[in-house]
Amino acid sequence: MRLYLASSNAGKLRELTALAHSQGFELAPVPDYDRLPPHPEDEPSFALNALEKALYYSRGSDLLVVADDSGLVVDALGGRPGVRSARYAGAGATDADNNRKLLEELSGVPPEKRAARFVCALALARSDQVLALFSDYVEGRLLDAPRGAGGFGYDPLFYLPERGCTSAELSPEEKNRLSHRGKAFRKLLAFLKRS
Repeated sequence: MRLYLASSNAGKLRELTALAHSQGFELAPVPDYDRLPPHPEDEPSFALNALEKALYYSRGSDLLVVADDSGLVVDALGGRPGVRSARYAGAGATDADNNRKLLEELSGVPPEKRAARFVCALALARSDQVLALFSDYVEGRLLDAPRGAGGFGYDPLFYLPERGCTSAELSPEEKNRLSHRGKAFRKLLAFLKRS
């Protein structure tokens, strides 16, 4: 079975493609995704953004479209960056820009108050109809300097106490097993296997 991801994020596509293949599925980007008008992600929650995006990219198509919205929720910042995680430092921000802004905002916050979680919502749609919605999260805390060269986004700052490393220091297989996106995507694949 082939699924189509509504994203141009190379990191997400790489991670989810590996996970899909391990479960006997194929995953590809939505055809011509980069040429379609982008759908604004301006809803107040990860779930609503994922649902709206899945519906938008499945219109007029019989393809199984998967859309996600995911990000970092930081307790000391009142939940920011949240749904604005990818553009926290502004439109067109790079991962480095977002990480720099996050570290600036956390300056002076002690380690014990740097609790954070990665959250992911994944919606599955076909022909402008929602089939399912799944979400999951992973708890951690934020370091005051990046560690590791893997992953993307806030991974170099996101420390997993039970593993003793950041998300960026995990192998791709470990990250898919432990991450918010990996856990939510496995729920989606299990749903499809039962359907």
